Amino acid sequence: MRHRFRKIAKISLVLVYLVIAAGAVVRMTGSGMGCPDWPKCFGYYIPPTEASELQWQPNKAYKKGQVIIVDESLRVAKMDFSTNTDFSSNRWEPYTKHEYAIFNPWHTWIEFINRLLGALAGLATLVLAIASFGHWKKRKSVTILSLLTVFAMGFQAWLGATVVYSVLEPVKITIHMVMALVIVAMLLYLIYITRENRKDIRFNRSLLTLVLIAAGLTLIQIVLGTQVRQFVDHQIDLVGETAKNLWLQNPPMSFYIHRSFSILVVLLNGYLGFRIHKDRLGLPKINWVLAIIALEVMSGMAMYYLGFPFSTQPIHLMLAALLFGTQFYLVLEVMNASKGPKPAKG
Repeated sequence: MRHRFRKIAKISLVLVYLVIAAGAVVRMTGSGMGCPDWPKCFGYYIPPTEASELQWQPNKAYKKGQVIIVDESLRVAKMDFSTNTDFSSNRWEPYTKHEYAIFNPWHTWIEFINRLLGALAGLATLVLAIASFGHWKKRKSVTILSLLTVFAMGFQAWLGATVVYSVLEPVKITIHMVMALVIVAMLLYLIYITRENRKDIRFNRSLLTLVLIAAGLTLIQIVLGTQVRQFVDHQIDLVGETAKNLWLQNPPMSFYIHRSFSILVVLLNGYLGFRIHKDRLGLPKINWVLAIIALEVMSGMAMYYLGFPFSTQPIHLMLAALLFGTQFYLVLEVMNASKGPKPAKG
């Protein structure tokens, strides 16, 4: 199992990125409240597909916790029972977490798939933690960090529940996204420290500060991007889905900061690429960084100048998450080099 640890870590990382992508699709389609309860969906492990399944029906068996919609509000079954010909309110209690009670099958299943991927990612990290005990004798830090990753996934699930209970409060959405990136960083660190073929990288102390700043700027950009996205969601509610030309009318300051920071991100990473190639530092991940930034800029320009073409929003967010992950791995490589001996002069 110890030899398979790194492969399991990579699978876990892919699944976490799939969850991020699914979350972006949820945001794009406005499906965040597709399942108004948690961890079930309208009280079901497999959600309903038709509105009739959420309407009270006579002569039907209900399980404790199942949900129906009555007078535009959610009602939860207090116990297992079978209905008669008349509705009995004393067998139901109101859902108290929030007052949202709209069923849209598309939104429900998009959100359900998002949660399903999250559960698979959580299971993968649990398997990773079990496999990590093969490293216990030689590297206890691997096991400890793997267990912390499982706890981080559990905390992320709890954050997801609070997002639903708050009816998609912007601050909680942002924290939820940042926590996903923290988990990405934890998995990348596990992948990095358990690698076998360690190649020597030329020492360069000044580069470490630059790559740290670059990764930090990307994280700030992602946070600002979630705020801009929240503004766009608000505009959609005001002007409608079809008036895309008005979605960025009178944008907040965060939009202008986000756009201006993108120039700084391009210039800084371009300079990093120049330095790494000029000095032959042996850090090929910078090529990935530059390629992702190019795609990120194009997707951002497409949203602004072409009126938010379909799927550009989740692509933009996914590219940002991939950029952060690649930059974080680059930071690890540079930090490792910075601990090595300086090359002799002359």
